[in-house]
Amino acid sequence: MSGIVFPGGHVLLQIALRTGVIYLLVLIGVRLSGKREVGQMTPFDLTLLLLLSNSVQNAMTGPDTSLMGGAIAACTLLVLNYLVAEVSGTNRRFRRLIQGQPTLLIHDGKTIETHMAKEHVSVDELLRALREHGISCIEQTALAVLEVDGSISCLKYEEIKPDANTHLVRRRFLQKKS
Repeated sequence: MSGIVFPGGHVLLQIALRTGVIYLLVLIGVRLSGKREVGQMTPFDLTLLLLLSNSVQNAMTGPDTSLMGGAIAACTLLVLNYLVAEVSGTNRRFRRLIQGQPTLLIHDGKTIETHMAKEHVSVDELLRALREHGISCIEQTALAVLEVDGSISCLKYEEIKPDANTHLVRRRFLQKKS
């Protein structure tokens, strides 16, 4: 019974060493795969991290799983991630399949309700993104786009090229209302 509660110093040391090796392997692999903020992760990136953590969990603590097995699984996932990133960089159709594509949420000062519902974006989230971009209301927004990384990009009418005829008409309309 004492082996279950306290397995012994050598087992604990082995777990610590295994965890350190796996940690370094994953850290180096993630670092080599590029910089990306957590908030900008695509669904593919999140899936990779979940599978990676699951593949190495038993290698760190499980007595029946070898360190090499976990390292091989982690390396395989990292190589696959690299290959997918390479193919995504050169093949637009594959990239859209893996990452998705941006969704227009506001066009010419009007929300696109069907797109917001499809993407599960609430009006509160949209208004928060507008405030973050210095826009006080939906009517002042030329475009708002839900990007593939989950962020919302917003453009005011002032940021659109002045030769865009529909936006000039809209700006003049808004200026008359003020």
